[in-house]
Amino acid sequence: MALKISLILIGISIGLLVIYGVDVLVSSGTAGKGFLALNAMERGIGFGGPPIVLSIVSFFISRKESFKPLGILIIVSGILIIIGGIVSISSGISDNAARMAGEGGGLTAIGAFIIALGVIKLKKSKSQH
Repeated sequence: MALKISLILIGISIGLLVIYGVDVLVSSGTAGKGFLALNAMERGIGFGGPPIVLSIVSFFISRKESFKPLGILIIVSGILIIIGGIVSISSGISDNAARMAGEGGGLTAIGAFIIALGVIKLKKSKSQH
């Protein structure tokens, strides 16, 4: 049961990150307005924060379970978060450049932490088989 819940949570996490990324891509070509009609802060709070929490919760709910695909999905989630951090850093060419770089660096660190959780899940899965 915990494994199913973890898979659902990580699926939601990846889905939200993909929606977030597509909206950022669309908004960069349309004067800052994506299909979600949210500004960058609202988009980050609604579609960037929850995936971080869901990824971490997904790992801890299933920490006693060994399941290689879950580890891979957690790593994918971490990679998407790091990509978001890099995009945030690279788009910070304005008066808010220092703030954007700080946020991007934080996202990169959080993404690296989530990738580490995924690697732990993979190693645990390999050691039990």
